[in-house]
Amino acid sequence: MPLRKAWSDLTRATVASAPDRYGVIEFGTGGEIETVEAGMIRDVLKETLTYGDHEQVRWETAQHRDHAERLAREHRDRLSS
Repeated sequence: MPLRKAWSDLTRATVASAPDRYGVIEFGTGGEIETVEAGMIRDVLKETLTYGDHEQVRWETAQHRDHAERLAREHRDRLSS
């Protein structure tokens, strides 16, 4: 099940508005999910903006790193089903 949040363009402004918290992050292009990551949201977005080729992003915050990794793993499992 994809995240319920609307897609945002992956831009510097989006990165600047991202929380400095752990979370699960979906990256996509054309509204289609391409990959799911977990980590410190702003840090993951900065790295992807610099080195990645995704156009869109959406995220959900988590309570801590282990929680974010569990959510991402569950999310990936649902996508592959």
